[in-house]
Amino acid sequence: MELVLPQIDWAPLAPLIPVALGGLTTLVADLYLPPGRKQCIAILSLIAIAVSIFLSIGSWGMVRYGIHDAVVLDRFSLFFYLVLGLIGMLTILLSMGYLDTAVADQGEYYSLVLFSILGMMLMAAGGDLIVIFLGLETFSLALYTLAGFWKAELRSNESALKYLLLGAFASGFFLYGIALIYGATGTTQLRQIAAFLGDGSPPAPLFMIGGGLLLVGFGFKIASVPFHMWAPDVYEGAPTSVTAFMIAGTKAAAFAAFLRVFLLAVPALHVRWSVAIWVLAVLTMTVGNLVALVQSNIKRMLAYSSIAHAGYLLVALVAGGSSGVAGILFYLVAYALMNLGVFAVIIALQGSKQERLLLTDYAGLGWQRPVLAACMAVFMFSLSGIPPTAGFMGKLYIFTAALEGDYPGLAVIGVLNSVVSVYYYLRVIVIMYMSEAASPLPLAPASAAAVLAVLVSVLGTLHLGLFPASLLDLARQSVSAIVG
Repeated sequence: MELVLPQIDWAPLAPLIPVALGGLTTLVADLYLPPGRKQCIAILSLIAIAVSIFLSIGSWGMVRYGIHDAVVLDRFSLFFYLVLGLIGMLTILLSMGYLDTAVADQGEYYSLVLFSILGMMLMAAGGDLIVIFLGLETFSLALYTLAGFWKAELRSNESALKYLLLGAFASGFFLYGIALIYGATGTTQLRQIAAFLGDGSPPAPLFMIGGGLLLVGFGFKIASVPFHMWAPDVYEGAPTSVTAFMIAGTKAAAFAAFLRVFLLAVPALHVRWSVAIWVLAVLTMTVGNLVALVQSNIKRMLAYSSIAHAGYLLVALVAGGSSGVAGILFYLVAYALMNLGVFAVIIALQGSKQERLLLTDYAGLGWQRPVLAACMAVFMFSLSGIPPTAGFMGKLYIFTAALEGDYPGLAVIGVLNSVVSVYYYLRVIVIMYMSEAASPLPLAPASAAAVLAVLVSVLGTLHLGLFPASLLDLARQSVSAIVG
């Protein structure tokens, strides 16, 4: 009997392979390295991501379909490979010093980060709903474990348990939606679904229900209202470096798959699903900003603000078109730099085992650590959308896209919400420079890696605010792969 092996085109998978091999290598290296040499695993992880970024840049302009069109290599997926690579490298940098102060085992941490990035890349490259689901579960399982990485901390265990239970619930919705769409169309491939709907006939109710369940699954991952309840508790309880990674990485991966599914597979239904997303955008922006106003814990404040930022991104999704989608891609990069920068500052300032999580812990910091406080101020200005920062340019592109898409009401609501957010972001700056600490927390020396993460983030935030054209042009080139 002759054994016939299937032919696999490895080119579409090339940027994913170094990350997968890096995850396996670091897992094995952890078994043999002595406790004092665990930082080598972080270096291996950085090398794996750097190789992936190098291959992604080298593949720019290629269009390849692999494994029976299940994995797509195009400018859209390559853009997200680069974004996720940036997020992964900054996460590892800010984690290196943090894990030392937390006295935690380090080896498996970096493996989990790499496997999580691998799942996120699969979501961005998914040409089939099954592959998107596999990517979603790959990065989710790794994040469930990372959220509970402080095994001896009750709040960390609680965070992992809540994320696991609610994540499994959302995965069930997503998988059932895939099943219904398969029942209605006979396929799970995005291009075949688009061809099935291309004749202009109204879709079957079974398909619409399946699409609605997919929307619930994506809504959970991007923490949009009313699927956001898990985010504040999980973000607060998880280790700070993991919270930073979750806030930036999860949103980028979820929006990558969200855009590919709803703009490539079901563009003919834009009018139908845009109404639902319009409502979600308004609720998400408003609830996130209003609840963030009354938070006294900075991680919970950033969690609710991340919900509000998901609402801004949904505004651009409603607007659609190349301007709206390019605005989403630009905003995701700015959002990652701003949030990773904030968390890098928090980690750089924390004492041994004593995190500065209350807003009052930052009183007087502007005079104790002027450079780090100034960086924190830049990130807060950017998150609130004040020029000349990346956050301002991101919001400008998003609200402009809403006006061009004939959604002036949505743009006005977005601007008003952005004004509300200025209060709680600038409150951090006021506390740092205009309040005196009642009992100052001890200041620990910042690790070089965390300082490097802060430096990269603040330079990126200012660069995108002053010179946004190059990234916006790159985003527009990427969008052409799915919008045309």
